[in-house]
Amino acid sequence: MPAEIQKELKRWGLCADEFVDTHHWPHQLYVREARRLVGDWVMTQKDIQSELTKADVIGMGSYNSDSHNVQRYAQPDGMVQNEGNMEVRVSPYQIPYRVLLPKRKEAANLLVPVCVSSSHVTYSTLRMEPVYMIMGQAAGLAARMAIDKNAAVQDIDTAELTKKLRAYGAVMESKETPQ
Repeated sequence: MPAEIQKELKRWGLCADEFVDTHHWPHQLYVREARRLVGDWVMTQKDIQSELTKADVIGMGSYNSDSHNVQRYAQPDGMVQNEGNMEVRVSPYQIPYRVLLPKRKEAANLLVPVCVSSSHVTYSTLRMEPVYMIMGQAAGLAARMAIDKNAAVQDIDTAELTKKLRAYGAVMESKETPQ
């Protein structure tokens, strides 16, 4: 870290009443978002706000799209200005199987249920643990289907995948009226 940033951060210090057993350092770092897959199809903001249904649906998401502050600036009056915060309400939307798939030319048998093919805005709603579980279940079942058919994961029958997920109790549509 540059010296001037170190000096600025030292003014704040560590929280005196948290993580006392580790000299006030957290037990692990929290990484909210890292690299994401760029597949043949990338889920974007329209897919969580206006184009909510998908032919290859594997489940539903509904958490608001939120992206935390990128920076904070101290103002001359001592107040703090946040930059980069975004909070957008979404209606329940369908998650397509395609978000799990890399470009075929890059990998024919890889399923990616966490670092999915999505934009930053869309990842802010897909990054929730219940959605990870939905995508993980779909990835596991899709892998089994690909093995059984001796096929690439890009070639499985997505209608059959949706049907099997539904049989396990997966929710594929919402009765809520979009806002």
